[in-house]
Amino acid sequence: MSMLIAAFVCIALLAISVSHFVWGVGLSWPLKNRKLLAQTVVGFTGVEKMPNPLLTLAVAIGTFYAAFIALAMADHDGGGTNLNLVGGVIAVIFLARGIVGYTPKWQAITAEPIFRFNDKRVYSPLCLFIGLGFLSLILLRLI
Repeated sequence: MSMLIAAFVCIALLAISVSHFVWGVGLSWPLKNRKLLAQTVVGFTGVEKMPNPLLTLAVAIGTFYAAFIALAMADHDGGGTNLNLVGGVIAVIFLARGIVGYTPKWQAITAEPIFRFNDKRVYSPLCLFIGLGFLSLILLRLI
């Protein structure tokens, strides 16, 4: 069961990582321009451009790292407490982002309509899924 959960979490994180890498090197895939991309994936009211490419690449690296932590956590015998702690931190980060996505304050500051649509249906639920996946992996390692 751990390997199945880890595989799904890893696939989701790798997709996020690849997307951020592509955006970090300056492409607007899968959209036609950078302004529309910023409105779709950043979503802050009045956003005109993507964040600093270094920040975007940092997200790509962080999610890539998290993907492999998920796979490592599927091994019940390896990593010990330190791996559980790293997985716990990752879980908290993703759960927090998932929960924040449903708060009125977040909805007010990320008012771009395309982002609001995607956040409600994809971004926040995906963050909750990833966070719960890491929590599940921790629990399965402890029992």
